[in-house]
Amino acid sequence: MSATHNLIAEAAERLGSPRVSFEFFPPKTEALETQLWEAIRKLDRLAPSFVSVTYGAGGSTRDRTHRTVARIVAETTMKPAAHLTCVGASRADVDDVLRDYWQAGVRHIVALRGDPPGGLGTPFAPHPEGYANAAELVTGARRVADFEISVAVHPEKHPNSPSWDAEIDNFKRKLDAGAARGVSQFFFDADVFLAFRDRLARAGVTAPIVPGIMPVTNYRGLVKMAQGCGARVPRWLSTIFDGLDDDPETRRLVAAATTAELCARLSAEGVEDFHFYTLNRADLTLAICRIVGVRVAKEATP
Repeated sequence: MSATHNLIAEAAERLGSPRVSFEFFPPKTEALETQLWEAIRKLDRLAPSFVSVTYGAGGSTRDRTHRTVARIVAETTMKPAAHLTCVGASRADVDDVLRDYWQAGVRHIVALRGDPPGGLGTPFAPHPEGYANAAELVTGARRVADFEISVAVHPEKHPNSPSWDAEIDNFKRKLDAGAARGVSQFFFDADVFLAFRDRLARAGVTAPIVPGIMPVTNYRGLVKMAQGCGARVPRWLSTIFDGLDDDPETRRLVAAATTAELCARLSAEGVEDFHFYTLNRADLTLAICRIVGVRVAKEATP
């Protein structure tokens, strides 16, 4: 039996069924809408803790995000968590979005500062009448309604953070404002997340942090995404995907194996929750969940 098999088997034996959550993004076309809802209905069977729906830069997907989360409330038993950012909107506008979500039955918000319109590396300028950062947004959301609130954390430090102390202090401010948990940016080395967890523990942070898991088969696309958020792509991952540009089936198998091993390693270190960035596709996420011990909990949504 391989070391990887041993690790996965031990994790499954010990934990039984880890808790999972999923991220989706609002579709732009009718074909992508169909793809999204195929994924939602398949993943609904795993009874996730929640599912998050992203919010485009500057609120560019505001209406599509709202429609998606409202439909999830109406047509599934999933608990949607709507992303919301501070970028390009006044406090009054953001508060209106929050009230709309509450009226639609959404009780969970993922509160984010959001990236500058010019991308990472460019200065972030808050709207003159807006929330200046995620901690202020959390405070505002809690004032509007009794939302459950998740916030972002960065195991490899946000590219704009001057130091680890500043990074951790920022997370503490979000928790003090009322956030319940941190959901991490994706990463590919378990030691990165575990070291971050240790840093938080030494700083006295006891709130849960959920690792963000990105099972990606498109290596070139992965590199582009990683560059955009400051995540490090290890050399071994490049080696594994080298020469597979024209072999999508093998890429999916490789992605399933490497991601399942990452989850198993985290499970072995006591991690019990995983947040999957699905890219609106179910097959790979379903396979990985199966490997690490997550089982179908109910019949598919009609």
